[in-house]
Amino acid sequence: MSRRTEWLRAASLFAIAAASAWGAANDSFLIRNADVYPVTSPEMKGASILVQDGKIAEIGMKIVPPKGMKVIDAKGMRVYPGLIDSGTELGLSEISAERVTVDTNELGEFMPQLKALIAVNPDSEHFGVVRVNGITSAMTFPASVGRGGGRGGAGTQYISGEAALIHLAGWTWEDMEINRDAAVQLNFPAIRGRGGRGGGNADFNPDEIFGGGGGAAPTGFAEQKRQYDQQIAKIDAFFDAARQYQKERTTNAPGFIKDLKMEAMIPVLEGKVPLAVSASSARSIHDAIAFADRHHVRMVILQPHDIEKEGAELKAKNIPVILGRTEALPDAEDAAYDQAFTLPAEAYKAGVKFAFGTFDNEFSRNIGLNAARAAGFGLPPQEALKAVTINAAEIWGVGDKTGSIEKGKWADLQIADGDPLDAMTHVTGVFIKGQEIPMTNKQIRLYERYMARP
Repeated sequence: MSRRTEWLRAASLFAIAAASAWGAANDSFLIRNADVYPVTSPEMKGASILVQDGKIAEIGMKIVPPKGMKVIDAKGMRVYPGLIDSGTELGLSEISAERVTVDTNELGEFMPQLKALIAVNPDSEHFGVVRVNGITSAMTFPASVGRGGGRGGAGTQYISGEAALIHLAGWTWEDMEINRDAAVQLNFPAIRGRGGRGGGNADFNPDEIFGGGGGAAPTGFAEQKRQYDQQIAKIDAFFDAARQYQKERTTNAPGFIKDLKMEAMIPVLEGKVPLAVSASSARSIHDAIAFADRHHVRMVILQPHDIEKEGAELKAKNIPVILGRTEALPDAEDAAYDQAFTLPAEAYKAGVKFAFGTFDNEFSRNIGLNAARAAGFGLPPQEALKAVTINAAEIWGVGDKTGSIEKGKWADLQIADGDPLDAMTHVTGVFIKGQEIPMTNKQIRLYERYMARP
C-alpha cells in the first residue's frame, strides 16, 4: 500500500470518527495529548486544547473537559493554527475560461463600493482543495492583482473594490466573513522598464495592458511618463473629491447627496481601512508611499520585489507587505536566479512586516510551501510560519480573532503529523471556528471513485 493511500485511509477514518463522536454541528470539544504550536509562544508537548462554542477556551497540560464533552486523542500529532493565504480570488473565480463563473474585474475606473465578500460562492470547489492542506482563511480580491484589474470604460481600472478576509467554509458568505472590508484594492500605475518575467507580478500599467482604450501601448519613456502623470493626476483628483465629500457629509452641507462610491472611501480616508496597493519596483513602491503620505491613508503593498532598495522606507513608515509566490521567475534577465526565494529574508532583515499570498487560485493550496522555500533561503523557520499565520491576521486587522492558538481566539486549527511547511507532512484534521471540516475535495473524491472501480 502506497503512503498516499495510507494517508487517505487515515484521513477518512479520522473524519468518520470525528463526525460520529462530535456530531455534524458540534463546535465544542477537547484535543488532548498533542504537541501544540501556538506560533506566538513556545510549543507545548503533550498539551490539550479546550474548544467551546467555536473558540479556544483553554490551553494547558492537564485540562479536565466538562462532563459529556467530546474528546479527540491526538497523541503523536501536532496542532497548529490554520494557514492564511493573503492574496487570492477564492470564491470569486472558478473556471477562468468560463466567464459566467468569474466574478472579478468589473467595469469602471473607480469602484470602491464593490464588495468582494457578497459575491463569494460558498460552494466553490477550490475551497476543498485548499482546506485539506491546512489552510483555513484567505484574502479574496475583487480583481486580479498585478494584472491591471478590470477594464473600465476607457480600458482602465484604478480602484477595484473592497477585498475581504474570509474563512474557507460556511453555508453562506455571511458565515465565511472574517473582515468584509479588510482593504480597498488600488491598482497603482507604473512606468515600465524592461519586461518582467515574474508570472503576472510586474508593475501595473493600465494603458500598456489594455492599450489605452484602443491606442497602441506606449514604448518610449517620455510617452510612458506622460501617461503615468495623467493616471496619477486622475487618482489624486478622485481622492481629493472623496475628501471634499467627507467634509460636506460631516457638515451636512446644503444640497448634499449621498454617493455610494464616496461612502466607501470614507473608512479609507479615516485610516480605518488600508489601501492594498500593487507596486513591484523600487520606483513604484516609493511613489506609492509618497501617494499615501500625500493623502494621509494607510497602505499595504502587494507583491513588492525591490525590498533591498525600499526596505528602510517601508520600515520607517510601518508599511506591511504581501509577498508573492517564491517559485516565481526573476523579474529581469540580469536579476539573480533566486530573487523570489531570498526576498522574504530581505524583508525580515529590513524589519518589514510581511505575509505571503499566492495571488491566484491554482496554487493557493501551496501557500505553506512558499513559506518553506523562503525558510530554505535565509528566512528563520519560525518567521516563515508567522508569515502564513499571525502576521497575515495582524496585517488584515484580525490578529485578535485568528492567526495563532490563544485563549479567546477562534478555533481555526489543523492537526498534522509534522511541520505544515514540510511537503511530506499530512494534515489529518482541520477545524474552522471549531467546526470539523471533511477532509475531502474533488480530486480525493475522484481518486476514491476510480480506485473502487471494479
